[in-house]
Amino acid sequence: MAKGARASREGLADAEYERLAAFRYALRRFLYFSEAACTRVGLTGQQYQAMLAIRSLARRGTVTINDLARQLFVRHNSAVGMVDRLVAQGLMIRERMPEDRRKARLRLSPRGEALLGKLASIHRRKLGRIGPDMHRFLGQLTGAWRGG
Repeated sequence: MAKGARASREGLADAEYERLAAFRYALRRFLYFSEAACTRVGLTGQQYQAMLAIRSLARRGTVTINDLARQLFVRHNSAVGMVDRLVAQGLMIRERMPEDRRKARLRLSPRGEALLGKLASIHRRKLGRIGPDMHRFLGQLTGAWRGG
């Protein structure tokens, strides 16, 4: 085997570890950028993610706290706390569902929609800049995993 192509006990070559590390580094850089962009407008990254989830799920129908918790991989009570904070900031509206008063329908307020639009545009521009690198990393990784 050539130098640098040495396989570990797990069957991965050194170059594959380097590709995985480069991909994770690129992801972390994007997430760092995202957290900073959110902080500048007074949100956490998870609040931004919650707003994105609510906005995207709303096209399919009613979005509940349970739906949000599943999307964010958090417990129901954590999602409730996040919704409470977003409602207090005037970014989200929680409405009791008439058919089941124990459940709440979530939607973004007009102010929340505007802020989400601003943040999503910033994220889209950043992804436009780093997209080619991410595409290359994914291609290298999937090609390596396919043996190519």
